[in-house]
Amino acid sequence: MRLFSKSAVVAALSGVVITFLAMPAQTESPHRGAPHRIALPDGFQPEGITSDGRRFLYVGSLDDGAIWRADSRTGGGRLLAQGREPRAAAGMEYDRRCDRLWVAGAETHRIRVHDPVTGERLRTYGFGANERFVNDLVVTRWGVFATDSMNKVLLVVRFREGRQYRCDLPPRSARTLKLSGDLVMQPGFNLNGIVRIKRSLVSVQTNTGNLFRINPFTGATHRIRIRGGSLVNGDGIERGRNGLLYVVRNQEDRIVAVQLNKGLSRGRVVSKIADTTFDVPTGVARIDDTLFVVNARFGTAPEPDTQYWITRIRRR
Repeated sequence: MRLFSKSAVVAALSGVVITFLAMPAQTESPHRGAPHRIALPDGFQPEGITSDGRRFLYVGSLDDGAIWRADSRTGGGRLLAQGREPRAAAGMEYDRRCDRLWVAGAETHRIRVHDPVTGERLRTYGFGANERFVNDLVVTRWGVFATDSMNKVLLVVRFREGRQYRCDLPPRSARTLKLSGDLVMQPGFNLNGIVRIKRSLVSVQTNTGNLFRINPFTGATHRIRIRGGSLVNGDGIERGRNGLLYVVRNQEDRIVAVQLNKGLSRGRVVSKIADTTFDVPTGVARIDDTLFVVNARFGTAPEPDTQYWITRIRRR
């Protein structure tokens, strides 16, 4: 569970370590010799993860905003962007069309854009001084939409209008989109992971486990009725194939696969994925039929030598 500050995360979750363990799900690698567990730098404090859809994974540090670039086939990696205060990195999204990396800035109220090869920061968008937690984001042809877990809005960087997808970064385009409809704010963290499906956005509410369909133009929210399992403590989410949605339940140390109907009005839990290496997973990325799950280890006090890793889960 993400809280207001990094120190609060550790304080609130110490003593709440989940002891659930299960045999690994289908974890054979799509490439011979590819590791099941990909190491991150000691003391990194990861939170979000994304992939380029082909080979590389990008993980951000909640502590100082550093970005690690990992090779999904070999497990090797390098520091793409140095961390520094007051930066932070929560959810991340790789934009395949324009070859850019978008980063949600957690309690910094910012969204950053980086070059995915050099790590250069290309632009930063700020969203005022109100109490916010910029938690996760998704890139669409209309713009970038980020969840604010503390407020009933989406944070938006609108792209320039036009029939074709534009790759030029708008200089001043940060705005908020008020949400209406079925979403009811509750104490704690609200909207978290977010993806685009067709012309809608889909986001999970961490504290209630509710899943919502959101109109990216009007802000109208409609609850997606889920049967067959709970999504409480839902964190990062990722699209699968044929209407499948993967929802990370951080404190339960598992991922829930939800089959959505075509109208995005209903969904059914079809499987629950667990692995012995899960330790408060917070984000998931997909390359073909393989999931890559980042473990934030919020129940472990972060030290310079604390180990962190990505877990590879092969889906058939």
